[in-house]
Amino acid sequence: MKYIETFREGDRICDIYLCKVKQVAKTKAGKSYYSLVLQDKTGTIDAKVWELTNGIAHFEALDYIMVDGEVTSFQGSLQLNTRRIRVAREGEFTPANYLPVSEKDIPEMYRQLSAMIGSLANPFLRRLAESFFVDDKEFVKNFCDHSAAKAVHHGFVGGLLEHTLSVMKLCDYFVSVYPYLNRDLLLCAALFHDIGKTEELSLFPENDYTDDGQLLGHIMMGAMWIRERIRTIEGFPERTASELIHCILAHHGELEYGSPKKPALAEALALSLADNADAKLETMKEIMSGAVSGEWMGYNRFFESNLRPTTKL
Repeated sequence: MKYIETFREGDRICDIYLCKVKQVAKTKAGKSYYSLVLQDKTGTIDAKVWELTNGIAHFEALDYIMVDGEVTSFQGSLQLNTRRIRVAREGEFTPANYLPVSEKDIPEMYRQLSAMIGSLANPFLRRLAESFFVDDKEFVKNFCDHSAAKAVHHGFVGGLLEHTLSVMKLCDYFVSVYPYLNRDLLLCAALFHDIGKTEELSLFPENDYTDDGQLLGHIMMGAMWIRERIRTIEGFPERTASELIHCILAHHGELEYGSPKKPALAEALALSLADNADAKLETMKEIMSGAVSGEWMGYNRFFESNLRPTTKL
């Protein structure tokens, strides 16, 4: 199989890919064409079907399709101009080749996350954490299979677990430097801060927003979920519950970034900083993946800057 990350201008492609997006569009002259996004585990590429001939069999988004075309360049990005398409037959492809997966070992990340849960001294926070991440095997599988985003950062299988563990580790470091922080509250908030994404986003291959994800968002959904679970734990301190939920509600840091509340606790501030740091550094990593060392990449709208990978010595 020829993976998308290896595509170069001029390549002839005849292979199977997941059709992530299919849209029917029209040229300025009113001629219909297909605009596609094809995906494998290494990335995505825009594809166009300019001539809707008999060589283009019927297919839908999320089908695995055999495509025949040529890689071209359009406005600085690679694009696949496709001449022939058919739906792939069962046995012709391995689904795992088409889903982006964390570069890190998922079972090992889960082991590390479990160890951090076990280190919590507060019995109520530890019980809350274990009710999700130890007792509920279906939730654990769902969480470990989920991405952390549709796009931008950690948009791959295991992405939610990788991001959550990284944020917990950053928060644990903050506690070592600023010991006045409540470690149990901060680590538990880091553990739960994106729990709503398991309901906001569907699993792969869709990895798209659900209805509740569009209407409510992961911050509100996560806070509601935690509040419901807390009510099942007898004697859970109300102040601790409010502080934990505040950290979740405030973890984007600013109202304009989607947080219903701005941080009012030191732990909420620490969580928002850790979350932002991991998200942006992972985004930078993904943007620069495959870039040439020391060469400017051009203006990036997300970072509002011209980016360049560090020159290798």
